[in-house]
Amino acid sequence: MGQFSKDNIINNVLPKFRLSGTVEDVRPMGDGHINDTFFVKTLGDVSPDYVLQRINHYIFTDVKGLMANFEKVTSHIEKKVISSKRTEGSHRQLKLIYTVEGASFYKDEDDSFWRCLLFCRNHPYKETEISPARAYEGGRALGNFQQMLSDLPEGSLIETIPDFHNLSYRLDQFHRSIEGNPVNRLSSAEAEVEKVMARSEELLVIHNLLESGKNPKRITHNDTKFNNILFDENEKAICLIDLDTVMEGYAIHDFGDAIRTLSNTAEEDESDLTKVNFDMNLFESFSEGYLKEAKSFLMVAEIDLLAISCQFLTYIIAVRFLTDYIGGDTYFKVSYPTHNLVRAKNQLKLLESMHQSYTEMVSIIRQLTRD
Repeated sequence: MGQFSKDNIINNVLPKFRLSGTVEDVRPMGDGHINDTFFVKTLGDVSPDYVLQRINHYIFTDVKGLMANFEKVTSHIEKKVISSKRTEGSHRQLKLIYTVEGASFYKDEDDSFWRCLLFCRNHPYKETEISPARAYEGGRALGNFQQMLSDLPEGSLIETIPDFHNLSYRLDQFHRSIEGNPVNRLSSAEAEVEKVMARSEELLVIHNLLESGKNPKRITHNDTKFNNILFDENEKAICLIDLDTVMEGYAIHDFGDAIRTLSNTAEEDESDLTKVNFDMNLFESFSEGYLKEAKSFLMVAEIDLLAISCQFLTYIIAVRFLTDYIGGDTYFKVSYPTHNLVRAKNQLKLLESMHQSYTEMVSIIRQLTRD
């Protein structure tokens, strides 16, 4: 459990929250790059289980604002779910557990910030074992998520991470890491740097098009890797999780990032690049589900960018992984020294495979919007 002992969490952190039942066990959960997440098991089958998270306040510097966003989004969606009287699937909503003092988070004596959520039971899966049915449901869930938040008033949410999907900003960071080369890693990443440079001008055109105002700003999730969508045992979507980056953004960012993780035939940190390819069948299934929900509110200008958004978001994350590798691994969690370099190589290979499939992707989107 790293620097957080089980005893400390059980004796000093969890008592600060309004939990039901007796805690039986606490163990690390998930593989998120930013926050530390723990599964809290209670005794017996009657009391609920929980998810405890230590919020990375070096990344999310305004924890109070972050949690205000979280409360607004979850309460807004909960009202929509109740009013719609949904019966299909197993749609539920993340439920925040408040502290005994009624706060949405707890700050301990070591200046760590903690939040607690009701555990939403789901059916685990590997990203390399996603079925077309699950892909379709994931697309539908994302489109519905954007739809439910579409009437939140402008200015309702703070920007939790400025310039999160701003390609111009990410490339500036990339160039600064190259110029500084703080830990002397540049020589081991020359081929990847060259690949990033080769696509920069082309994909900056997409960035500039977004910034021109032709695509509207919406309330979006902004971190739609596919394991942020929970499913039940029948492959029906339950809800989206990891809402820390929900803020104003572009709909295509959510679509492109979901496809980035969904369509990769290998894990994100697979080092054998022969295993990394783009799965067109899963792209088509996800697109069908997404457009079933989103076609009614998306503008033509947004739909026209859906296919290229997959390359755009894959490129951005490749740039970020490579930047972090050259800069000394200051953002993403790593398990070994070249972890971020392996991730960057993986994403660049996926980007190449997407590029080869782009014409077919455009055709699929056009067909789905005509149906």
